[in-house]
Amino acid sequence: MSQSVDHFALLPLYAAAGTAILAFLTDLFVAKRAAVLAVTALGGLATAVLALVVGPSAGTFCTTGACSWVATWPAAVTTVLFAALTVGVLAFSAPALRLGAAPAGEFCFLLACSMTGGVVVAYAGDLITLIVGLETLTLPLYVLVGLRRFAHDQRPTTTGASASLTFFLISVISTAVTLLGAALNYVATGALHLALLTPAAGPFRPLAGVGVALLVIGLAFKVAAVPLHAWAPATYDGAPVPIAAYLSTASKLGGVLALAAVVAHLDARAVLAVLAVLTMTIGNLVALRQTRMVRLLAWSSIAQAGYILAALAIGAAGIPAALAYAIFFVVLEFIAFGVVVALRPPEADGGTLLDFRGAGRRSPWLGAALVLSLAGLAGLPPGLAGLFAKLSVVNTLVQHGWAWLAGVVVLNAVIALAYYVRVATSLYTLPARIGLTVADPVLLDAALHPRLPVTRPVAAALAISAVVAVLVGFAPQLLFNALT
Repeated sequence: MSQSVDHFALLPLYAAAGTAILAFLTDLFVAKRAAVLAVTALGGLATAVLALVVGPSAGTFCTTGACSWVATWPAAVTTVLFAALTVGVLAFSAPALRLGAAPAGEFCFLLACSMTGGVVVAYAGDLITLIVGLETLTLPLYVLVGLRRFAHDQRPTTTGASASLTFFLISVISTAVTLLGAALNYVATGALHLALLTPAAGPFRPLAGVGVALLVIGLAFKVAAVPLHAWAPATYDGAPVPIAAYLSTASKLGGVLALAAVVAHLDARAVLAVLAVLTMTIGNLVALRQTRMVRLLAWSSIAQAGYILAALAIGAAGIPAALAYAIFFVVLEFIAFGVVVALRPPEADGGTLLDFRGAGRRSPWLGAALVLSLAGLAGLPPGLAGLFAKLSVVNTLVQHGWAWLAGVVVLNAVIALAYYVRVATSLYTLPARIGLTVADPVLLDAALHPRLPVTRPVAAALAISAVVAVLVGFAPQLLFNALT
């Protein structure tokens, strides 16, 4: 049986996949780093533009009552975000790539392949397409985590190779669990298309319940939900900082989209409620004890995932709040990692919290950007985007009779203030000089910690993301409207 294909609806996918191919061919035939970076950046922008051009349209690869490729406004918005994150991470990586820290051709090819997977996840209309897209998003990251040409690795906690291997092994297990859950659910219901998924009845109901639980647990690995989180802090800290940023934003966004697609049609409230409470509570408590910047951001992102899972625990009614929170979080987390990239040497790791003491005095704009990000993640002004995100989750939980879970969210938001405020205040605290008495400690600090130059790509990516965070904070309803 032949099937008509709507190529117009597939334009964002063509652009993303074409970007990967063009980056590979440019490196092969031109062999100029600048050309490869330019092709990848333009391909990411083309993907975003085509997603907006396509907008909501008729699906393709359809069967009776359902399609495997569904073009909606939420799909277009998330595709734009995947493309923007790809271009932003490319900008953050440009200084290190210019120094030869990693082969530019392979780096850009893998990053574009990951973006392609994100596009597939955004438009997926059935479980097979969803899982394939999620794996396409994740697979290139196994290599990117360990892809470097460092003469020596100064990370005291883990190397890029061990971080990459840890990420790979955990992801393989999570994929197997996800596939088993999808298979059991298919046996019980006979449906793979998301639009046709319904809870099973009769003798197959227990089997379908196990399938849904395994499906949710497998996808929860991707968002680093507790107790499925152990890989995240070590992997983030062992990866280059820009790749850690991509893991914490694009990869996590893909997992959230996959979970949202499942809970929109299947009942997984009990599993998600337990995961949400464990994730936000343990994430925040462990973050209090962190001394390394990237590990603190990793545990913070785990806690933030708990807030998203809390909204998803309601079911379909909580999906708009969960997706809005995920987008707010992704933008703010991207800014935080971008400031870390800007304040550290190109080939260095994320450093310890002591390395960032006084950074706000030496680089006022970078300090202000990091404070904006931390305030937003904490749900405080001037980070209005984060404030509205938390309010939307709490409001949705209360409206649907989940006041106890809303109370857990509020309590954890208060706990998180401790480490967010600690990092923000340290940016404007002069490092202690034991045994030294000087007339002007500010001048001494400037002499001992010279201000590093911020390259144009990094500065541009940070400026744009900060502007987006501010604009979305002042007009959050625009985002909510686009996601409904």
